[in-house]
Amino acid sequence: MNLYHLRYFVTLAHIEHYTRAAQILSITQPSLSHAISSLEKELGVKLFEKEGRNIVLTKCGKIFLTDVEHSLNILESSIDSLQKTGAGEGTIDIGLLRTLSSSLVPEYVRGFLDANLDKDIYFNFHNDTGMTKDILAGLKEKRYDVAFCSKIKSETSIEFTPIAEQELVVIVPTNHPLAAHDSINLAETLIYPHIRFSKRSGLRSIIDSVFEELGEFPEYVYEVDEDQSIAGLVSNNFGISILPRMNSLSLMNLKVIQINDFTKKRYFYMALLKDRYHAPVIESFVTYVKEHYEIK
Repeated sequence: MNLYHLRYFVTLAHIEHYTRAAQILSITQPSLSHAISSLEKELGVKLFEKEGRNIVLTKCGKIFLTDVEHSLNILESSIDSLQKTGAGEGTIDIGLLRTLSSSLVPEYVRGFLDANLDKDIYFNFHNDTGMTKDILAGLKEKRYDVAFCSKIKSETSIEFTPIAEQELVVIVPTNHPLAAHDSINLAETLIYPHIRFSKRSGLRSIIDSVFEELGEFPEYVYEVDEDQSIAGLVSNNFGISILPRMNSLSLMNLKVIQINDFTKKRYFYMALLKDRYHAPVIESFVTYVKEHYEIK
């Protein structure tokens, strides 16, 4: 059984005449008869029977026609989709941190779509996990085509391109003693209980290195995965913390304080699997982001 035979069968089923069907298919009538006979032999049932000068489908033939047409439609749809993908169109699945889903990544995507108005391109956004480790796992499992997250140095199979940065700041409740300051030295925070990121977060090692350079660590009362959760705890007087400066902090019951004595920043990265095939539309998007947003 081959694809040509199936297409011959569908045409004959609708025309109900060997000679006319063969003309439409641009093949000889014996070739069409041989193809149908081969199908019937392989299936073990008769697909057609004579009715006057014409032929009609048997009951088995009618059932087979429904399934074959459905299968051919799926196949043609898939072929069309892949041909569009090869022409720089198609769907891109993005895994991203929640903090990047409100402005940065939508900005990249909007710019890319505006630069490709003549193409049929669609994006799926996945930020259900919110953790860099989980996002990179999804990238390696090929659930995502490209990811936007923090960098994990041990992930050597992934190419990381820096595309954005955030200043690190101290956040405290508005009624906290430090809330009277607009800027402080890091040592001034040591006497107060801190809330820090869990080891699952890409920010944990960055902030730990800050205190390693200082030579002292504060008391940690909670460890939390995500920055928004930490900000919520701080706003309700569970402790203070060091976080990236985010727009959402201004909407919470917090005081954001600049740190005088270090200049570390949090970087966000575009992540892509190395040495793997990427469809043209994905390559085009990655190139666009690098050209317009990569931090040199």
